[in-house]
Amino acid sequence: MRDPPASPRCSLQCYNSRMTFMTMTYELQSPLKQEQLRALASFANTYGLQKFRIDEHKNLLHFDYDASRLKETEVEHVLRMAKIPVVGRVSMN
Repeated sequence: MRDPPASPRCSLQCYNSRMTFMTMTYELQSPLKQEQLRALASFANTYGLQKFRIDEHKNLLHFDYDASRLKETEVEHVLRMAKIPVVGRVSMN
């Protein structure tokens, strides 16, 4: 069940205090095409997906999301929907 929308009087600080930010990193099979970048941008800042960054030199995609709202499998589902050619998740330890 999703939380009801915040009231207009609720500040961003109120909303952010309940969020748990996580970053997932994926290795890409190939550089992203314009339509794939547009698909990623359309998902950013919705459903708890915050932003993404692409490291073109290392061929990596970093995806920030709100783990209090989404599971890792849901993030991976979004990437599949956007037809993002990921090889797999990369540990950034």
